[in-house]
Amino acid sequence: MINIKTPREVELMRKAGKIVYETHKLLEKHIKKGITTQELNDIAERFILENNAKPSFKGFEGYPKAICTSVNEQVVHGIPGKYKLKEGDIISIDIGAEYQGYHGDSAWSYKVGKVSSDKEQLLINTKKVLYDSLKIIKPGIKLNDISSEIEKNAYKYKLGIVKELVGHGIGNNMHEDPDIPNYSIKNNGPTIKEGMTLAIEPMLVLGSPKIVLEEDGWTIATLDNSPAAHFEHTILVTIDGYEILTGAWNNDK
Repeated sequence: MINIKTPREVELMRKAGKIVYETHKLLEKHIKKGITTQELNDIAERFILENNAKPSFKGFEGYPKAICTSVNEQVVHGIPGKYKLKEGDIISIDIGAEYQGYHGDSAWSYKVGKVSSDKEQLLINTKKVLYDSLKIIKPGIKLNDISSEIEKNAYKYKLGIVKELVGHGIGNNMHEDPDIPNYSIKNNGPTIKEGMTLAIEPMLVLGSPKIVLEEDGWTIATLDNSPAAHFEHTILVTIDGYEILTGAWNNDK
């Protein structure tokens, strides 16, 4: 069942989303050569707790840390640890915060110093895919319209789509109905309605979209070790479009 949020629920999700956004902006200042992914995790967890929220991911289905840190060929669910960021790395940081029972969820991919032109274009174009695909969202469209738009935009930039990973509904649960594939599905799916809250998240790669689960049981990486990028916003469907709940998005384009 897809939950339509009340005004009170939307306000709580706005607060959760603001905390997620501010956590990203804090971490962005610390992303540099030599910092460990565990140090980034600790900074994020401390900030989320200081803002009277809880890290949504910690303990979710057994996940051990507050955020996900996925480096280079890692697509999603990278576990923070001893790895020190290196010049030329790219890192996707996925952050969730729960505020008074409601969640915000956003992923962003960052450069570590100067990166190769291929990685640079991967980040630029994956972010474009997210924002270009959001533009069509409004009440009355079908779920598959969103999926088809993401697919069209990804292929426009010649990027591979990891089809095993999808966006999702979000609210007082981290993952709610509906699943939101990043590619066109066989049926049109449900109609998008005002009050729905959705996590839209293209996960795209430079090479083959085939993936592998690493030994830690969480980290998903590309089979051919090609770089991956992940950009995600939590959005609210409004009467005539959408509102991004996880950022001052005009400043992020």
